[in-house]
Amino acid sequence: MALLEIDELKTQFFTSAGTVLAVDGISYTVEEGETVAVVGESGCGKSVSALSILRLVADPPGKIVGGRIGFMGRNLLELSDSEIRDVRGRHIGMIFQEPMTSLNPVLSIGTQLTETVIHHLGYSEERAASRSLELMEMVGISDPPRRLNQYPHHLSGGMRQRVMIAMALACEPKLIIADEPTTALDVTIQAQILELMKNLTRELGVAMIIITHNLGVVARYADRVNVMYAGKIIEEGSAEDVYHRPRHPYTLALLNSVPRVDQQRSAKLDPVEGQPPDLTRLDGSCSFRPRCRYAQEQCAQSFPELESVGEGHRAACFRSQEIAAGLEQVA
Repeated sequence: MALLEIDELKTQFFTSAGTVLAVDGISYTVEEGETVAVVGESGCGKSVSALSILRLVADPPGKIVGGRIGFMGRNLLELSDSEIRDVRGRHIGMIFQEPMTSLNPVLSIGTQLTETVIHHLGYSEERAASRSLELMEMVGISDPPRRLNQYPHHLSGGMRQRVMIAMALACEPKLIIADEPTTALDVTIQAQILELMKNLTRELGVAMIIITHNLGVVARYADRVNVMYAGKIIEEGSAEDVYHRPRHPYTLALLNSVPRVDQQRSAKLDPVEGQPPDLTRLDGSCSFRPRCRYAQEQCAQSFPELESVGEGHRAACFRSQEIAAGLEQVA
């Protein structure tokens, strides 16, 4: 049995403009110790799907309307409020997008680290303080005793993100969800943070879900990749398959839009034309059709199902075989 099993998860937002189908029936699994990436443009439902796992979607206007989230043999959607609070932090850690808004500005770093282990593990204040020093050293923060007495605004963006990683690891969870953990950081610090997260999860045997809009970010770190578009997973497979043998036009477009060091300096980027669809007006056809270079009449009549295009590799496209043939000719 997988550590995490998401089955037909549906999360919607009920607004004056209509019902937003933010997460529209996604399914995937995460094995123990595995790193799974969820990739897609802003607004495709990545972060909402992550928040849904911990039932952190604000209600109203949001609501999880269907599906199942199995974790360690329990359906998280059936737990009481107190039971899901025990899961958060203790068994599933969360690293949010922007640490400056996720950390409490009026509490010291030490207070925010110790309160987690005191609440979930019942540590004494002395033991919690010792654990906090250990965590700070683990994530590579210099002079931990001094940093524990400082406040979030005293730290740089990279150091704040390291604190968030320490908080997520504090109770030795089975799973960490990292929601765009490097968005606000420069390129050099991004690489350091991703290396740190990968090394720690390997050493501690922790599974991880990385949410990101950048396929280039997760190429080196993910075991498997799920590509999302308009609330659905439109391609899934091993990192090698998705990067080297993409079978959906959207995945191919994302890869082509990423700068490559092996191209000539004069080479132009190939952006994904058009805009993502309005999630209140999906009509049952392929939502990528208006932006797709492979679109045909069939795409306007129904949404393609996720179908196998290789071992452990699935794509939701009527023309996936033609895309494969085209890539082989280019190669």
